[in-house]
Amino acid sequence: MIAIETKVEVAGLSGREVTDFMLNPSDENYRKWWSGTHLEFHLLKSYPGHIGDVVYMDEFIGRHRVKMKGVVVDAIPGELVVWQFKKIIRLPARLSLMLKDGKEGVKITHTITIGFGGIGKILDPVFRLFLPKDFEKAMDEHARIEFNKLREVLH
Repeated sequence: MIAIETKVEVAGLSGREVTDFMLNPSDENYRKWWSGTHLEFHLLKSYPGHIGDVVYMDEFIGRHRVKMKGVVVDAIPGELVVWQFKKIIRLPARLSLMLKDGKEGVKITHTITIGFGGIGKILDPVFRLFLPKDFEKAMDEHARIEFNKLREVLH
């Protein structure tokens, strides 16, 4: 399995603020978060409790334009949001935000996982073909910048 993980601490922000924002997306708020980089983030389908919600996200990660549909597969207010990427079917790729409140703010673990566990991991080299060589570095830098910007938007 391929994992791209970034850990960032954001002072003056809580896990609940992050999950509330991420589970109630709007293009307007997404663009305010990082104008010119964040383009679209909105619901395509919604369900009570958010599990099953389908979102559309369009943004730049460094020089890479990333567009995705994601299905909320796990959500714990203030602690966790997990989207599974979807084309026509759900793909073996997920984006998760794990949040832990502390005295000064929130610790955020932003993780993209691609691939299968167990015997399916033999397919990981195929998935690597679809990841540009500089994507991991660009994603790490993007996550570090964007969550500090989120504090500015929410306060």
